[in-house]
Amino acid sequence: MARWLPRSADLTRFCQKLNRVKTLEDDMMETSFNRCLSTIDLTLLGIGGMVGSGLYVLTGTVAKEIAGPAVIVSFIIAGFASLLAALCYAEFGARVPKTGSAYMFTYVSVGEIWAFLIGWNVLLEYMIGGAAVARAWSGYLDSIFNHKIKNFTETHVGTWQVPFLAHYPDFLAAAILLVATAFISFGAKVSSWLNHVFSAISMGVILFILIMGFVLAQPKNWSAQEGGFAPYGLSGIMAGTATCFYAFVGFDVIAASSEEARNPQRAVPRAIAFSLGLATGAYILVSVVLTLMVPWHTLDPDSALADAFYRRGYAWAGFLVAAGSICAMNTVLLSNLFSLPRIVYAMAEDGLFFQVFSRVHPRTQVPVVGIVVFGLLMALLALVFDLEALVQFLSIGTLLAYTFVAASIIVLRFQQQKVDAPAPAAGGRPSPQSHEVPSTGELKEYESFSDKLQLVDRDKSKEHREPGQLKAAFEPYLEFLSDFYPGEVVTVAVVTLMVSAICLCSILVFGNTHLHLPTWSYSLLLVLFSLGFLLSLLLIWAHEQQHGTQTFQIPLVPLSPALSIVLNIYLMLKLSYMTWLRFAVWLLLGLLVYFGYGIWHSKENLREPRPQRVSARYVVFPSGSLEERVQAVQPSSQPAAGLPDTDTDECKR
Repeated sequence: MARWLPRSADLTRFCQKLNRVKTLEDDMMETSFNRCLSTIDLTLLGIGGMVGSGLYVLTGTVAKEIAGPAVIVSFIIAGFASLLAALCYAEFGARVPKTGSAYMFTYVSVGEIWAFLIGWNVLLEYMIGGAAVARAWSGYLDSIFNHKIKNFTETHVGTWQVPFLAHYPDFLAAAILLVATAFISFGAKVSSWLNHVFSAISMGVILFILIMGFVLAQPKNWSAQEGGFAPYGLSGIMAGTATCFYAFVGFDVIAASSEEARNPQRAVPRAIAFSLGLATGAYILVSVVLTLMVPWHTLDPDSALADAFYRRGYAWAGFLVAAGSICAMNTVLLSNLFSLPRIVYAMAEDGLFFQVFSRVHPRTQVPVVGIVVFGLLMALLALVFDLEALVQFLSIGTLLAYTFVAASIIVLRFQQQKVDAPAPAAGGRPSPQSHEVPSTGELKEYESFSDKLQLVDRDKSKEHREPGQLKAAFEPYLEFLSDFYPGEVVTVAVVTLMVSAICLCSILVFGNTHLHLPTWSYSLLLVLFSLGFLLSLLLIWAHEQQHGTQTFQIPLVPLSPALSIVLNIYLMLKLSYMTWLRFAVWLLLGLLVYFGYGIWHSKENLREPRPQRVSARYVVFPSGSLEERVQAVQPSSQPAAGLPDTDTDECKR
C-alpha cells in the first residue's frame, strides 16, 4: 500500500506549482490594449461603478429592513473599510499597471492557486453586480410606468415561487445588458465617452436630490416616535455595513483598467482616491436626506427616493429622480461589463483560463470574446435571479478579494525584488548577489512562500539590510530569526495574523449567539486571539520593508492592511450561512476548473525546466562499503551508464 502513497519530493513539487508566482515582463507599459484613458476618465469610471443601484435602491432597502436611519453609520464604516482596501489597490495598480485587478495582484505576490481563486470570485462578483444593477434598472423604469411591464409579464408569461429566484422573468433587465454589451465591444474610448455622459446626468440628479431633500427634511423622522435613529441596534448597523459593501465595489474598475491608462503610476492612485471620496460623501448625504424626508419604516425598498418625493407631493421630482437613477445605473452596467472581460483576459493570457478569452480584436483592441460571452451570462442571471440574494453573494466575493489584496501588500512590501539571474561565471558558480536588485529597481519577479520549499544560499550583509531582513535594532532580541531567508518569517507571520483575525472575529460574531460561551471563556479567547494578532503584527514590523519606490505606497504598513483584513473578515462572518454555502459551491467549481485546466496550461508551468531522468549505480567494495553515484542518463552515442569513468571516479575506502 505504501507504494501508492506520494513521495515527499512529489508533494514538494506539487506545492511549488500551487504557489508559483507570475513573472512580469521587463516593460510593463507594453500592452496589446490601447492606452487612452486619463485620470478624469478613470475617476468617472470609478464613480460610475460605485454610484448606481447602491444609491437609488440599496439605501432604501438597508434603511427599512436592516439598520433604520443608522444606515448612515453603516455607510461610514463600509466607506472606511473600503478606503483601506482602496489604498492597497492603488499601490498595486501603480506598481503593476496590468489588467487583472485583485487576481493579478495576488498572482505576483502570493501564488498561483490563490490568484486563480480570487480571479474566479471576481468573475462572479462582476457578473452578479451587473445582473443586480440590471434588475434595479428594470424596476425603476417599470415604476415610471406604474408597474405595467411587471403586470404584463406576470399575466402573459407567469410567475415562479422558487427561493432565490425572481418572482417573474425580467426580460427588460436582460435586454439592457445585451445592449450595453454591444456598446462595450466598440472599444475603450466609446465606453469612456458613454460613461462621461451618463455620469454627468447622474451627478446632476444627485445634486438636485440633496438640495430638495434638505428643504423637505423633517427631524422628527429620527425621533423615538418613529423608532429612533438606530432601531435595530449595533448588530443592525454592522449587518447593514456588510450589505453596504455592494455600494463600493466599483472602485476596482480603476485597477482593472490600469493597462489602458496613459500614466498609470499617477492616474490610478489619484482616480481611486477621488472617486471613493466623492462616492462615500454622496451615499452618506443621500442617506441623511432620505431618512429625514419620510419615516424610515415607510420606505419603498424598490424605489425609495422616487417614492419619497412622490409622497411629499412632488410627483414631478420623483419622475426626474427615477430618470436620473436609470442613467446612474447605466454607468454601473458599463463599469461591470468593462472590467469583467479584462479580468477574464488576464487569466486566459496567463493560461489559467480558456485560451479563447485571451483574443483581442485587432481594430477595437478589446477582448471581444469575453465581452460577448460574459455579457450573455449576465443577461441570464438578471433574467431569473432575485436582487437581494445576488447582493449578499456579491459582498462575500468582494470582501475576500479585499482580504487577499491587503495580505499581498504586506507580503510584497517585505520581499526582495528579483530579476532573471545572469549566466554563471567561470567555474559554474553564480554570484551570491546575482539575483538581487535594489528596492528602487524595476519590478520583475516576486518571491512567494513557495520559497520555503527551496534551498537558498545567501550572503548576509550587516551594513545594508534588504527588505524582509530583521531590523538591526531587533537582532539582539530575535537573533534566531536572522537565519531565515528574507521575507520567510514575514510570510509565516501574515498567515498567523490572518488565522488570528479569523478566530477573533468568529468569537466576536458567534461567541454570545451561536456558541453560547460563558463570560470568562469569551473574554479569555478574545484576549488570546488579540495577542496572537498583535504579536504577528509586531513581528512583521520588526523586519525591513521596501522604501524609496517611485510609485504610490500605502502608509502605515503593516497596520493599514492588517486593519483592512480584520474588517473584511468580520463583515464576511456577518453574512448568512446560505451565502457561505453558495460561496463554497462556487469555490469547488473553481477548483475543478483549476486542476482540470489551469494548472496544466499555466504559462508559469511552461517556464519551469523539465526534470532530467537520472540513474544510480552502486559499486560494492570488498570492505563492504557502498558508494552511490547519480548522473544524468547519456544519449546512445555516449558511453554506457554502467561503465566506470576512470577520469572522474574516485574510490574511497
